[in-house]
Amino acid sequence: MPKTDKRGEPKSSELPGTLRRSDKHAQEIFAEAHDSALEQYGSEQRAHRVAYAALKHSYEKVGDHWEAKQHRGPSDERAEHGGPNPRGETAEGVDANASKQHLREIATRLEISGRSKMTKDQLVDAIRKYNERARRRAGGRTTPEASGSQR
Repeated sequence: MPKTDKRGEPKSSELPGTLRRSDKHAQEIFAEAHDSALEQYGSEQRAHRVAYAALKHSYEKVGDHWEAKQHRGPSDERAEHGGPNPRGETAEGVDANASKQHLREIATRLEISGRSKMTKDQLVDAIRKYNERARRRAGGRTTPEASGSQR
């Protein structure tokens, strides 16, 4: 199902909940990448993977929405490899390649306890778990990306 209307604007009703709660630019990146991949590959599942990969180069998941990253680029090991059969772990939208300081700042905003003693990997995991709980509380749709089935 296309994620953009005839004018090329994102269809809010077709976007995952985390994107409906995000800024318009994030919605546009996802919708345009999705529709292009759907046209090229003909697979809804592959189009979703491509759209999330495109989104994660510029945005990171914080709680129940996406926010612009400080630096563009792959957000985790899986995003670095890409393709239809990528290798590595996904951080499910958390920018695992961000600095430990940045991850600690996100954890502070999310009020994650014990963050000052956490390693970088522990911060990524704690933020990922917080994001999943926030998405469920907000009633977002489960997608392969959000549910962690690609992990």
